[in-house]
Amino acid sequence: MNAIWRTIRGYILWQYERGTLHYDIMVTLIIIFVLFSPRVINFNDKPIARIPHPTEVVVTADAEGHLLYQVTASAISMGNDQSVREQLLRIIEPISGAVSIVSYETVLDRKGQVQSYKVLAKRD
Repeated sequence: MNAIWRTIRGYILWQYERGTLHYDIMVTLIIIFVLFSPRVINFNDKPIARIPHPTEVVVTADAEGHLLYQVTASAISMGNDQSVREQLLRIIEPISGAVSIVSYETVLDRKGQVQSYKVLAKRD
């Protein structure tokens, strides 16, 4: 019984030299723990589900310091020029702060439907 406790004590205190049978057993137990414990133990380490932004805005800068935004058409409801500008501004301001729209243009797909809006804005 004393020999068993001495062996367990040697495992806990890591007293065995490399290349011995007991060292190999310790390393094997560690590898088994590392590889199989996530299947048995729930570590609650799942990534947080992130909801993508509904407007999908792509922002780039040009050489003159203006910001160029590309906003999907599904984020904007059709209307007159002023309402489209207001909607675009409402989408862009939370991203870049206070900006003013210099101009915007619609990007059409092959069928002639509005796919997105290209907005040129400058910071106030």
